[in-house]
Amino acid sequence: MSRKEMRVLGISCVIAILAALLPFAGSGYLMSISLSIIMYAVLATSWALFSGPTNYISLASAAFFGVGMYVVAGGIDIMPYWVLVILAGVAGAILAAFVGLATLRISGVYFVIFTLGLAELVRQIVVWGQATMGTQAGLYVLTDLTENMLYWLLLGLAIIVYLIGWWIGRSRLGFALRIIGNDETVALHSGINTARAKVVLFVISSTFAALTGALIAPRWSYVEPTIAFSPFISFQVVIMALLGGVHRLWGPLVGVIPFTLLWELINSHFPTQTTLLLGLAFLLIVYFIPHGIVGLIEDLNRRRKRGNG
Repeated sequence: MSRKEMRVLGISCVIAILAALLPFAGSGYLMSISLSIIMYAVLATSWALFSGPTNYISLASAAFFGVGMYVVAGGIDIMPYWVLVILAGVAGAILAAFVGLATLRISGVYFVIFTLGLAELVRQIVVWGQATMGTQAGLYVLTDLTENMLYWLLLGLAIIVYLIGWWIGRSRLGFALRIIGNDETVALHSGINTARAKVVLFVISSTFAALTGALIAPRWSYVEPTIAFSPFISFQVVIMALLGGVHRLWGPLVGVIPFTLLWELINSHFPTQTTLLLGLAFLLIVYFIPHGIVGLIEDLNRRRKRGNG
């Protein structure tokens, strides 16, 4: 491990320790905001694990997030919560493997369109299933878990995502995915099984999205299809990741924190304009900072070094 990598790892450990101490601040509003930040940090970072190196834009986060929530909501009265969390991860992995095998041979706008429709497809299946079984549209998730406990659980999941991403970046899988992102044709001619590499990482990314939905379900208390499978979740995840920058493992976190705070402000003052402002934010990010805040900072540093040289 190089000195730079050790320094980054050390800084990451300090940030994780400080984040773990945050619940002791004692502010209810601070904990509410922090839960949203840590939830989207897991979703955006796991999204970037797949979409960052491959350049495949997935809008399926809400599908896997909602599956995780509904596994917990549907079984909370008959099974222990921790068992349901594990089952949610398994369900997300199975769905991701099926979707990946069926769609990851396509790319570009076709892949984007399919993943956008996936959450709606799963939502409609859930609604149909509930109507067929005669159950109510919404389900209650009542546990004895506090906000602080949920925060620590999600923080632990965020650390796991980071460590797995760090390992993937230094593995043969990560190397293969970077070649795929640069030129998939070259990757194929180099003997890389591109389909298998993409499916494996898509499954890893989607499993974490499902686990996030399972862990956050008790905080929402009441779960229904329009909430669990909201397309807003998918778009916010993409915007946050792109805002921070997807070519550095810690990049999405840089976008999650300011955008979550901004979104809280927008919801408070412009609750009827959220769709318009979300689309505007996406356009501004893509047009003005296509490589994110991290990419912008690195570009400025390179220019400064050239100027000094």
